[in-house]
Amino acid sequence: MGGAGILLLLLLLLLLAGAGVGEAWRPPKGKCPLRCSCSKDSALCEGSPDLPESFSPSLLSLSLANNQLETLPRFLFRGLETLTHVDLRGNPFQCDCRVLWLLQWIPTVNASVGTGACAGPTALAHMQLRHLDPKTFKCRAIELSWFQTVGELALGAEAFSYQGEPHIILAQPFAGRCLILTWDYSLQRFRPEEELSAPSVVSCKPLVLGPRLFVLAARLWGGSQLWARPGPDLRLAPMQALAPRRLLRPNDAELLWLEGQPCFVVADASKAGSTTLLCRDGPGFYPRQSLHAWHRDTDVEPLELDGRPHLLLASASQRPVLFHWFGGRFERRTDIPEAEDVYATHHFQAGGDVFLCLTRYIGDSMVMRWDGSMFRLLQQLPSRGAHVFQPLLIAKDQLAILGSDFAFSQVFRLDPDKGLLEPLQELGPPALVAPRAFAHITTAGRRFLFAACFKGPTQIYQHHELDLSA
Repeated sequence: MGGAGILLLLLLLLLLAGAGVGEAWRPPKGKCPLRCSCSKDSALCEGSPDLPESFSPSLLSLSLANNQLETLPRFLFRGLETLTHVDLRGNPFQCDCRVLWLLQWIPTVNASVGTGACAGPTALAHMQLRHLDPKTFKCRAIELSWFQTVGELALGAEAFSYQGEPHIILAQPFAGRCLILTWDYSLQRFRPEEELSAPSVVSCKPLVLGPRLFVLAARLWGGSQLWARPGPDLRLAPMQALAPRRLLRPNDAELLWLEGQPCFVVADASKAGSTTLLCRDGPGFYPRQSLHAWHRDTDVEPLELDGRPHLLLASASQRPVLFHWFGGRFERRTDIPEAEDVYATHHFQAGGDVFLCLTRYIGDSMVMRWDGSMFRLLQQLPSRGAHVFQPLLIAKDQLAILGSDFAFSQVFRLDPDKGLLEPLQELGPPALVAPRAFAHITTAGRRFLFAACFKGPTQIYQHHELDLSA
């Protein structure tokens, strides 16, 4: 070919290139593995241990069949709006949370997808991917990780909101105080806001009424007191000595509402004492009823059953007893069968049912469910020196924490399908030393769990949500 012919051929090739005729898309260097063929319309890999790192945005068809792939990178097909065919057959996919994104993606595209079958786990082996239901995958996990320590020993922890800000109040008997903690937005940790003097305190129970804050400080010696803060710019100050002749040895205090009025109920563990209901009357709180005399009550739990207020009393001398509000006072309704040696009780609601967590120091702590007439045994969990078995609703997770004086405390989560508590994690390190109460708050978009310990510092954990399909 002469010089004129060569020049003419070069011009023709340049014209074709400029018009895009015969142009083949090529990924950037190193983006298409050796055993793959990549163009602007298709990508074909077979027997390749690697996958293309990018595709042409106008890709029509992605064959990754027979490549020994157990999973695919998330968002592998993101932005490929023109896909018409995808072949994934012949791969030993592990059909766990790693393929959830793929199952969710398939119904959203117009492409025909040849998915192939699962190689594992065993329960799903040989099942076609297209037959799997994404709703059956449980790919959301939670974790409680240590965040902060509060140095003093504590028997109780209570969460409350005051002036739009979450707070925690700790009952610290050896420090002789009720300590209020709040979130420090500058330091990004919890700091003391205020404390009130309360030697030998066993419970600090907050009550917020508009701008006013009340704190009941139940004390073993020296008498229980009610403290009050009239407004947000003032400090807490002693307001009232509470039933000095009735509250002999308080062991627990709770808040409840009766006929539109706030009341405190205090469990008394002395031999000659009785649990006392104190209701608001004018400026203070005064005894309205004595309950369960001579039984050395260790715990009281207010709850609502069948639309009416109830109290559940646990004692050292008999099975827990359930009282209901009737005729302006609490009357005995029933006891809890098969529940000897119960130290404390807590309740929670889930799926329209009411559940009880019954704490036993040795033996099995129990979960019970209300059947309309009494609580029936649902589940038993081994206890090793437990003083607390406390349910907590954190975000959308119904948790329950079983404390231990001799081993790690166990965190359980309610399985909504089974209606049972399933093990989630152990709390620690640092290990909790004789935990007595748990509480949680949400602040600054973060969720925290407080663990009050009788023989060690109070520990604070942060609640994290984990996406196992990522």
